[in-house]
Amino acid sequence: METTQLLKGALDLAILAVLNSADRYGYEIAKHLRDSGLEEIGDASVYGTLRRLESSGALKSYFQESEDGPNRKYYSLTRDGSEELASAESTWNHFCKTINNLLADANRTKKGA
Repeated sequence: METTQLLKGALDLAILAVLNSADRYGYEIAKHLRDSGLEEIGDASVYGTLRRLESSGALKSYFQESEDGPNRKYYSLTRDGSEELASAESTWNHFCKTINNLLADANRTKKGA
């Protein structure tokens, strides 16, 4: 199974998790995701998700001066974003547990055959 297909459903959760620890600007978020093991994530996917999460009220943004060039747009979680993160984390953990149980059952069945 390709990581890109799995990532489509988990990108919101990944971005919310990254922003839970600190405000960050778009490129910094994308780099953090890649450095954490999601090497295949594209900038367009990250920026599109950031815009959508901001439109939904999960994120807010502000501009901050940069010593390295133009002002940077930083993103932070809102209260709704924190609640969405908690809910998505619970859903993700349940989903992972279910898939892991299915895989364990398949392996036990295969070994017993």
